[in-house]
Amino acid sequence: MNKKTILITGASSGFGRITAEALARAGHTVYASMRDVAGRNAGNAAEMAQLSSGEKIDLRALELDVQSDASAEAAVSEIIRESGHLDVVVHNAGHMMFGPAEAFTPEQFAQQYDVNVLGTQRVNRAALPHMRAAKQGLLVWVSSSSSAGGTPPYLSPYFAAKAAMDALAVQYARELSRWGIETSIVVPGAFTRGTNHFAHSGRPADEARLAEYEAGPYKGFGEQVQKAFADIVPEDADVAGVAEAIVNIVDTPFGSRPFRVHYDPTQDGADVGFAVLDRVRAEMLHRVGLADLLNPARLV
Repeated sequence: MNKKTILITGASSGFGRITAEALARAGHTVYASMRDVAGRNAGNAAEMAQLSSGEKIDLRALELDVQSDASAEAAVSEIIRESGHLDVVVHNAGHMMFGPAEAFTPEQFAQQYDVNVLGTQRVNRAALPHMRAAKQGLLVWVSSSSSAGGTPPYLSPYFAAKAAMDALAVQYARELSRWGIETSIVVPGAFTRGTNHFAHSGRPADEARLAEYEAGPYKGFGEQVQKAFADIVPEDADVAGVAEAIVNIVDTPFGSRPFRVHYDPTQDGADVGFAVLDRVRAEMLHRVGLADLLNPARLV
């Protein structure tokens, strides 16, 4: 196995935490980034240090707030200083908001976009100069099946931001392939267990609008949506499958990595939707003579 130095964002819990541990156990050096390592996430950082020592793996908690340019730059600089290079970035950090779209303020939508989309841009701007200089690298984006599959209501800010992030990932793939940098997009389906997405989701700031929905034809609709979600998730649905998919991508040789991987126990149709969408986009590049952008250039 070719040992990699990996940065994963949003690694304090959920997909990020599970993936960070899985990648470290697979033999890689993993920087599991999160906010406030010395404060509210001190316990998570200590658990990772204990796990790293106990299992003799290389898992390192790292301070990184994806909403701060300075924090992203400092985190990547620390990785380069300690390890000398950065091979893989896993864009996992994200936050969910739940409730009727009208009851969220524009500022809340902007905050959701800032975490789920602009956060990836900050990390890319810090990491990509090092990857381009090395003429190799891998970006793994944790997308959402909502971007091309079934979408229940009351998750508008999250779904809109995830769709934007997926579109950004596709564009980056084309703009980085000639630098020898690969892209893989992982598309998880809905999970009502094993992550803190619903438990930690934000709620609308406009309580008056929210009350109008609760007093009208959408009374109790939030609970209805969450129950409907939970009912279609199989009992054996395991979030560890997302981590396994990412480990497999990282361990796949250069030039053979899949552009998109689905892990969706609920089968909401995103695999079909993205198959069509990605094919249409690829055909357009063929038509305009830019088909080389569909595969990474081997420069080293």
